[in-house]
Amino acid sequence: MDELVDLSVPIASGMPVYPGDPEVSVAPALTVAEAGVNVLRVHMGSQSGTHVDAPYHVDDALPRLEDLPLGRFTGPVVVADVRGLAPRAPIGARLLEGVADRLRPGVVLLFATGWSAHWGSDDYLAHPWLEPATAEAVVAAGVRTVGIDALSVDRTPGEGEDFSLAAHRALCGAGAVIAENLTGLDRLLRAQASGMAIEVTLFPLPLAAADGAPVRAVARVGARPL
Repeated sequence: MDELVDLSVPIASGMPVYPGDPEVSVAPALTVAEAGVNVLRVHMGSQSGTHVDAPYHVDDALPRLEDLPLGRFTGPVVVADVRGLAPRAPIGARLLEGVADRLRPGVVLLFATGWSAHWGSDDYLAHPWLEPATAEAVVAAGVRTVGIDALSVDRTPGEGEDFSLAAHRALCGAGAVIAENLTGLDRLLRAQASGMAIEVTLFPLPLAAADGAPVRAVARVGARPL
């Protein structure tokens, strides 16, 4: 039987966000005791938690979330195992060699850095990131959906480091969507090593005119061979 694997982080008050993004707050707005129903009040940014970026995130002239076909948010998965890198290490294009022959249009490429283990700690900001050449190689292979189990596909700047969106610009400039803050990719790596088929859905909230939105990322792991 197929197995469903949740690749999403929980949305809760005080959860990690990209530096400068709106903080997340979730609190009761109505309660059964006072109003007869329970309703939460949720305050968050469009890039909170497990989310996707539309190309509009980095350029006003690029497509917004609502302009993208739904097919861009689902598909068969290829997982690139890039675990074991040092903090703030770049993910070079050579690390794609193990999966390069499987990259093609329609594939969802997920980078498994292992950095989701640091979720909730300061170390989460020191994640590996895609070199621009890596993003360009992904685009050249026809891939238009990319995900990572880290805060960003670009480096999150530390003290004295320059801000850059080079990987975002390479991917988004080709019309790709980017999923960030994924978790649980170790399960997908094991399934991939066993030759099992993996599909993922990354459907975002339908926010109007949006740069991106939170998603419930779910993988379906099956026994069918790839």
